[in-house]
Amino acid sequence: MRKIIASLFTLICLAQFSLAQDTHVRPASLGVSFFFNDYQTAQRIRSTSLSKVLREKQWADFKDMAPGLAISYFKGMNKNIDFAGTAAFSFPSFNIPGRGTSSSNSSLLMEADASVNLKMFPDNFWFSPYLIAGVGASRYRSTYGAFVPLGGGVKVNFFEEASLFITHQYRIPVTSETNDYHFMTSIGIAGIIGKKAEPELKPLPPAPPKDSDGDGIFDSTDQCPNVPGVVKYNGCPVPDTDKDGLNDDEDKCPTVAGTAKYGGCPVPDTDADGINDEEDKCPTVAGVARYQGCPVPDTDGDGINDEEDKCPTLAGIAANNGCPEVKEEVVARINYAAKNIFFITGSAKLSSKSNAALNQVAKILTDDANLKLSIEGHTDNVGKPDYNMTLSDNRANSVKQYLLNKGIDESRLTAQGFGLTQPVATNKTAAGRAKNRRVQMKLGYE
Repeated sequence: MRKIIASLFTLICLAQFSLAQDTHVRPASLGVSFFFNDYQTAQRIRSTSLSKVLREKQWADFKDMAPGLAISYFKGMNKNIDFAGTAAFSFPSFNIPGRGTSSSNSSLLMEADASVNLKMFPDNFWFSPYLIAGVGASRYRSTYGAFVPLGGGVKVNFFEEASLFITHQYRIPVTSETNDYHFMTSIGIAGIIGKKAEPELKPLPPAPPKDSDGDGIFDSTDQCPNVPGVVKYNGCPVPDTDKDGLNDDEDKCPTVAGTAKYGGCPVPDTDADGINDEEDKCPTVAGVARYQGCPVPDTDGDGINDEEDKCPTLAGIAANNGCPEVKEEVVARINYAAKNIFFITGSAKLSSKSNAALNQVAKILTDDANLKLSIEGHTDNVGKPDYNMTLSDNRANSVKQYLLNKGIDESRLTAQGFGLTQPVATNKTAAGRAKNRRVQMKLGYE
């Protein structure tokens, strides 16, 4: 016990004699924390191994740990080392190894320790992890003991007035009659006590001579102190009416801003499109800036520029947004084919009666590789809406799959089911329901 007291005294003396006059050294602080003492996990590690405890998740539950409260005192020794003294109180239940006692009743455990915190960053950082090492003494059921706290923690500063700290320690007993091996995990807050050290202010260097306009000529000799100028004109600007950097005596266009290459005149714009000839890739044809002075291209030459043409590589008409118009006879053939697509009742499986019509659709798409086809599936109102929606979607995709099998590229086909949501006739009659059970196909170039 005397060795423990001597060690505590040594740590306190080192803390007092190692303090540095630095604003980044932690000022004296008082903290309160809540903690858990975990004896079970420590015993399992000692009786087996750390890897086994981690692998089999044998760490203790919170209900098996002993909660407690602690009061701590902190004081910086230098930028990266703090002294910490803590008094902790909890009510655990454990065997005292030196006495062999066993009891399920908890008793007051008092622990006091003095340690050093080895910080990664000085106190002017808002976040700093640190290592903990020290010595401590405990009292449990009239038994005194000593232990060594080892571990680590993190400190989060708030407005240079308070801090949050979280620590995890392994407390190792060093006497035969002592506190048992255990982990201690705590979270707390600490606030500065006493006066906070003020930073040492260095005297400011003498102010340089004033130059309000920053032209390198001090105000005392500058005839235009608020306007940048040159020495030749006693600090005033060289006369330049058009502000193009050429003085009026040398400027061929003194009232119009230009460049030195053209004697102070603007760069010419032959096609008057607002883009000067040096930046215009089409200097004799009016264009736009995004095409570097050239006109918006019309790749297919249909008189509709590519930015407005939905089919920029196919010649079309303005009424169809630049796309070709599908011939009426082709539309009629597609509509006829759509009316001759049949499915097995209540199924998405195509009837063999549909083959001729679908082969005709595949031929139309093969003959014109630019055509695209939209396939829509529809049902009547017999059955649940969700079932009909799924059925119609599956039927539309069955038609799509047939055409894919015929070599039509998938990028040219879309398929979607609409269920009973778009009837074309009444669902109150058998004839109307028959019309609503349909596949529709729409051709286009978009």
